[in-house]
Amino acid sequence: MDVINMQKQRGNPQLPEGWKKKLGIGIIGVVLAGAAYSSFYTVEEHETAAILTFGQYTTETSAGLHFKMPYPIQQVVKVPALQTQRIQFGYRESNGKITPVNEEALMITGDENIISADAVVEWRISNVRQYLYNIDEPEQFLRNASSAAIRSVIGATALDFAITEGKTEIQGKVKERLIEMQERYETGIQVMDVKFQDIEPPEGNVQAAFKDVTNAREEKSTKINVANKYENDILPKARGDAQMMLEQAEGAKKSRVLNAQGDVAKFNAIYNEYAKNKGITEKRLILETLEKVMPNAKILITDGSGETVNYFPVNELLRPGTGTTPAAGAGANAQGGAAR
Repeated sequence: MDVINMQKQRGNPQLPEGWKKKLGIGIIGVVLAGAAYSSFYTVEEHETAAILTFGQYTTETSAGLHFKMPYPIQQVVKVPALQTQRIQFGYRESNGKITPVNEEALMITGDENIISADAVVEWRISNVRQYLYNIDEPEQFLRNASSAAIRSVIGATALDFAITEGKTEIQGKVKERLIEMQERYETGIQVMDVKFQDIEPPEGNVQAAFKDVTNAREEKSTKINVANKYENDILPKARGDAQMMLEQAEGAKKSRVLNAQGDVAKFNAIYNEYAKNKGITEKRLILETLEKVMPNAKILITDGSGETVNYFPVNELLRPGTGTTPAAGAGANAQGGAAR
């Protein structure tokens, strides 16, 4: 019997007493550790976290360390709401290598020509709740919306305009339509910008011909700009010269008018004096006129007989330092002399 009992004991090992209690405590500890671990979360600077309570949107949190109810009561969905993202349309770039995507890039213009267009759409998340719940695969939705907007605008534009000066206008129209789509479907996506890389005909002879046309138009535009620059440089100078000539003429006019007015005032003053004493004023005017007309003339006084010339040195007497005055000299020959 003892041997049998020993064999049974060896075949069925006995568990230590209280093992169930220890197991329960261990399970509770693991659950509590997991709950504590899932209750704290960190949000990066460029992210916004949406808190879902039993699968429904509750609130949002920004960057930093936060606490929430443990899973599965609450869970966190992080999205790069503060980061500007880009999608490439018509091509893909990877590791510096560009691969064309013709099914996206090729489209028909308004005048039924084929054109190749590739662009970059810059966007960011503006409403986290709409972004998470209103659309599935937001990036694919935005790519499809970009395709629809670009094809719609290009389809209403002539090829010649699209590949020349129409690029900026096309970009603006595409951006407007994309923004309108996001607002209509409440996607929570904000379109920041649309930039076309290339708008050109498909590769081949047609593309080369259009490039020649484009180069010729650019050269034309350059020459026009140079001509406008020359015009803008010359016209102000010409206007300045014309204004200067007008001002000089106006100054000369005023000067002549003032001089004429001065001459009139002077003449009137002389006339007033002449009217008071005509004889004296007349002689004075004659003498002043003779001084102006003959400033270096020699004065001789003679009698009127013409037989002899009695020389009277008036000029020498008028020089400074002589003792004889003109009046004294004149008295010596006071017999009806005449001046020459």
